[in-house]
Amino acid sequence: MKKLLLALSILLIHSLNASSLRIETTELQNNPNNYVIIDAREESRYNDGHLLGAINFPISLTYERATVDGKLTEPFKMQKNIQNLGLNIDDAIVVYDDGSFFDAARLFWTLEVYGFTNVKLLNAGYSQWSEQKLPTSTLAPSIAKSDYIATINHHRIATKFTTQLATKSSNQTIIDARPDKAYVGEVSSAKRFGHIPKALNIPATHNINYDKELTELKDDETLQNIYKEINKDKKVIIYCAVGRISSTNYFALRELGYDVSNYDASWREWGNDFALPIVRGLEK
Repeated sequence: MKKLLLALSILLIHSLNASSLRIETTELQNNPNNYVIIDAREESRYNDGHLLGAINFPISLTYERATVDGKLTEPFKMQKNIQNLGLNIDDAIVVYDDGSFFDAARLFWTLEVYGFTNVKLLNAGYSQWSEQKLPTSTLAPSIAKSDYIATINHHRIATKFTTQLATKSSNQTIIDARPDKAYVGEVSSAKRFGHIPKALNIPATHNINYDKELTELKDDETLQNIYKEINKDKKVIIYCAVGRISSTNYFALRELGYDVSNYDASWREWGNDFALPIVRGLEK
């Protein structure tokens, strides 16, 4: 009986690991050829050193107009970017950044929006990988252009319109991933100060463990506790200033099994549109 329970426990652990959206450095080190590894940092940092075999998908390529808002790159441009990187829709992909997780999570979300269904986040940044003396390189691998055709998973991306609908729906939850000072309206990246009506405040940093320069994503049990008040039966919309740091909340909620989308243009769009309602201070 004990042997049977042990076997079932091992099977359960393997099952949970198989469905996890994160990957640890040890697993990636032991199975690098099983994945297409993507470095989300800008090209200059990538050229200074990256995980062996990694290709470079700078996070700037995910923004249609980075100086205005966080809107996701439109399909024709994104199709070209993805084709040039040789990515195919059925690739098993691992994404990493410098360890902030903000850029890696935004790229994770971007790829899910554009139809990729087998994407994982490395639970470490480049500095952690290199400090562990794991294989790195300054050489970019050769890439064969793919025939990827852009498709949009509209279930993963929120817009100004769908977010407006969510403010009036009892079946949807809105989460503001900005720091509390931005949420209550003490600071703002837009002309107006405050937050979207009905939004709850769960800052993006709550998803991450910080240990000096090394960071890691919080474990599932801790994340479940952070989001315990969020009803799993409701659709969740996440936003921040430009849909970047909110991508870590998106990732955490995806791992926990929530139905979630990320509002790309976020507060930079909503807060500058004087026709839209806002709340300043705490929700009553």
